[in-house]
Amino acid sequence: MSKAPMILDHPLVQHKISLLRNKNTGTKEFKELVGEIATLLCYEATRDLPTKEVEVETPMGVARCNVLAGRKLALVPILRAGLGMVDGMLTLLPAAKVGHIGMYRNEETLEPVEYYCKLPSDIAERDVFVLDPMLATGGSACDAITQIKKRGARSIKFLGIVAVPEGINKLREMHPDVDIYVGALDEGLNDIGYIVPGLGDAGDRIFGTK
Repeated sequence: MSKAPMILDHPLVQHKISLLRNKNTGTKEFKELVGEIATLLCYEATRDLPTKEVEVETPMGVARCNVLAGRKLALVPILRAGLGMVDGMLTLLPAAKVGHIGMYRNEETLEPVEYYCKLPSDIAERDVFVLDPMLATGGSACDAITQIKKRGARSIKFLGIVAVPEGINKLREMHPDVDIYVGALDEGLNDIGYIVPGLGDAGDRIFGTK
């Protein structure tokens, strides 16, 4: 059975999402907020990274410390909007490699269409974080994760900012082994597949294209 999604109720996350939702928040601030929320999501999603004990010489003696145990990591944003989360993730995971998966939504069927996929050659050896601010129908996330699994990856987590039950249920059904971390769970989708109340089109608001 798949795990229940982690909905981050941290006050900083909730405050920043409230600013994202505001239709008057400009492109520069919107982009910065997406990055900051991604950093906070990254903090939670990496709680289970393995560590090992080492000895470190301090100015006052020797300390036994825990360091990351050499786990290889990869970030895979779903283009375009997922790009807005990458820098925030790299703030905490500077050694992670970054792949890209391009999807666009067929406006008639609302189904995702893949147009680009470039992943690290050793993706099968890495813990993968799939990034997309919006988990709406769940189609893009499910298809992206399917493509990543085809290339051998087995340890995958999804990180998003706003989700709805439809998207979470589809992702849990299609990929029950993938842990889900999101900042907010909204009411549902409107008749054209947009999250309500949501925050609009995340890609357009990040890149100022609308």
